[in-house]
Amino acid sequence: MISERVGNIAPSATLAVDAKAKQLKKEGKNVLNFGAGEPDFNTPENIKEAAKKAIDKNITRYTPIGGIPELREAIAKKFREVNKIKYDASEVVVCAGGKHVLYNIAMAILNEDDEAILPVPYWVSFEEIIKLTGAKAVFCNTDSHFKLTAKDVEEKITPKTKMLILNSPSNPSGAIVDKNEIEKIAKLAVEHNFYVVADEVYEYFVYGKKDRVSIASLNDKIKNLTVTANSFSKTYAMTGWRVGYCGANKEIIKGTENLQSHSTSNISNIAQMAALEALNGPQDSVKEMIMAFDERRKFMHKRLNEMNGVSCVEPEGAFYAFPDISETKMSSMEFASKLLEEALVAVVPGSAFGSDKHIRLSYASSMEDIEQGMDRMERWVKGRLL
Repeated sequence: MISERVGNIAPSATLAVDAKAKQLKKEGKNVLNFGAGEPDFNTPENIKEAAKKAIDKNITRYTPIGGIPELREAIAKKFREVNKIKYDASEVVVCAGGKHVLYNIAMAILNEDDEAILPVPYWVSFEEIIKLTGAKAVFCNTDSHFKLTAKDVEEKITPKTKMLILNSPSNPSGAIVDKNEIEKIAKLAVEHNFYVVADEVYEYFVYGKKDRVSIASLNDKIKNLTVTANSFSKTYAMTGWRVGYCGANKEIIKGTENLQSHSTSNISNIAQMAALEALNGPQDSVKEMIMAFDERRKFMHKRLNEMNGVSCVEPEGAFYAFPDISETKMSSMEFASKLLEEALVAVVPGSAFGSDKHIRLSYASSMEDIEQGMDRMERWVKGRLL
């Protein structure tokens, strides 16, 4: 028998939908997949070339557990210049993707019976990672536009509160927490002495005139209580390379390195060399992606709101739409399953993110696929409501 710890883990709904869609495609079905959160762009050529050169130079041996010094220095520089956070290289660790960062951090901070505040809707893995530590996920409401407020956080604080998850821009909603609320949340964290895990993996995907702020940049007190988690996966279309990183105080970084030393050791040094080039090389590809996603975002948001029984808050960041489908009288699982079976359109049920009234669609797909997908979904919803 497997352990209760592993037996209690719910499988990732996003990966399950993606796998089902890919299986149907293998069977020859013309599936339009809006399930997985993965850019449809290729990794830029300069990044791939850096990896090839690393192989040719036989850069294939163990590295320091927390990452090669050059990469940690480059990440610290990026934190200082982009996020306005004064981390140095000793306050940075490199892990096997953003998910691995979050797992390591949770294991380093949380004990059994601790509480971690988790705003709803939340990315699917957050709850499971918290559960694996033996801690309790305490679900926290957000407003009608999925924005977290200090008032909602304060209502959930208890003597057992050890951590708050702050994901802005948000997966799945695309919401960005307002700066004034970030400042109030920082004061709460300092006052009640709990950690903030700031998942900023979608930091570059911010649209219109909206702005965002890194909570650790506000002052030294909140910086010491913050873990700023990030990844190369979304920004540089490097999902399969598995390079994530975080900045935190030296005690947390040391704990994370100790944990990693007995699990993965260092991540692939070839991937680390590619990540180093991603930071130091040209950033044109990032700007191109953002422009493309913004166009798709506007189109998908408009089309969703034109469908009977569907309404969608405009996403401010990331590359997801999170429409309300409650007027269809279907659960999110029923809606997603039947939409895939009957219209060959793959979406993720909102129940995986803590809200059964919604579904999640990624607009990290070609405009042609989005247009066809919205046409199919509109016809299917109309037929269901007749």
